[in-house]
Amino acid sequence: MSGKNQHVVKRDDGWAVRGEGNSKDTSHHRTQQEAAEAARSIAQNQKSEVLIHGQDGKIRARDSYGNDPYPPKG
Repeated sequence: MSGKNQHVVKRDDGWAVRGEGNSKDTSHHRTQQEAAEAARSIAQNQKSEVLIHGQDGKIRARDSYGNDPYPPKG
């Protein structure tokens, strides 16, 4: 079973990584890039996805680590 998807989200004082469904941020970072790198390492360990949100809160990038349906099974 795969782990929780990791979201990179804007905060007043920088950027945060938050596991999907968690009520608290996992970590805080000065830059979006630092937060994305932290989220990627968690997602690689958990075989989940990273969803990077822009300043406006919309998802602007998505990276999958092991939870992809492609190539199709069969």
